[in-house]
Formats: sequence, structure tokens, C-alpha cells
Amino acid sequence: MSRFLNVLRSWLVMVSVIAAGNTLQSFRDHSFLSEKLYTASPGLVNGLQARTFGVWTLLSSVIRCLCAIDIRNRTLYYITLFTFFLALVHFLSEVLIYHTAALTIGVMAPLMVASFSILGMLIGLQYLEVEALSQNKKKN
Repeated sequence: MSRFLNVLRSWLVMVSVIAAGNTLQSFRDHSFLSEKLYTASPGLVNGLQARTFGVWTLLSSVIRCLCAIDIRNRTLYYITLFTFFLALVHFLSEVLIYHTAALTIGVMAPLMVASFSILGMLIGLQYLEVEALSQNKKKN
């Protein structure tokens, strides 16, 4: 396995662990979301919304961790890549369309993580393709 893919796997584990922490925080105290993310409309954040956000974040965390474990699984790889696109679109829409979030560090951090992750995973696709081609040559 290439060094880049090993770094990508480590990145995915780190992002997954951070997301699991955010999940716990969302279930423990919903003011976390109004103070860090949805600062432009904190009154819209309630316990139900925080728990829903927590479940969504937990699902993303599990998918990303599983991809780190089995990075050669193409279907799982694309689903993981989609989770980052989904997060990017979600936070951008909250800032630019719905105006429930402001560009604070609490929003910039997930935007940067999603952007860097998308870039890394798109580069990782090239490495996976090279690995697959070299394995096919060895078989023939």
C-alpha cells in the first residue's frame, strides 16, 4: 500500500474520532450547536435537532472509520467521499442560503476538514487505480 493511502487512512481515523466526540457533545448538551455552529440563529437549535445532528455525525464517523479499515473497498470509498461532500454542502448552505450559521471557527473547521478530505480522497482514487492496475498485471 502506498504511503499516501496510509496517511489518508490515518486522516480518516482521526476525523472519525473527532466526529464521534462531536456526537457525544450533541447528545450531552445541545447548546454546543448553538454556541459553535449555528451562531446566527441559536434559537432554532433544540434538543431534537441536536440529537438528529448527533446521529448524522455518528453515521458519518462509522462510515469513515470503516473506510480507513478497508480503504480498497470501492463502494465504501465512494460512500465515504460522499459523506464529505454532504458535510460541505450542508455547512455551506447553512451559511450562504439559510443564514443560520456564520463563518466562525466552529463552521470553518468542518468546511476545511471536508474540503481537505475531498481533495485527499480524490487523490487517493488515483493511487487505488494504480494499485489495481499493478495487481492485474501481476495476475496476467
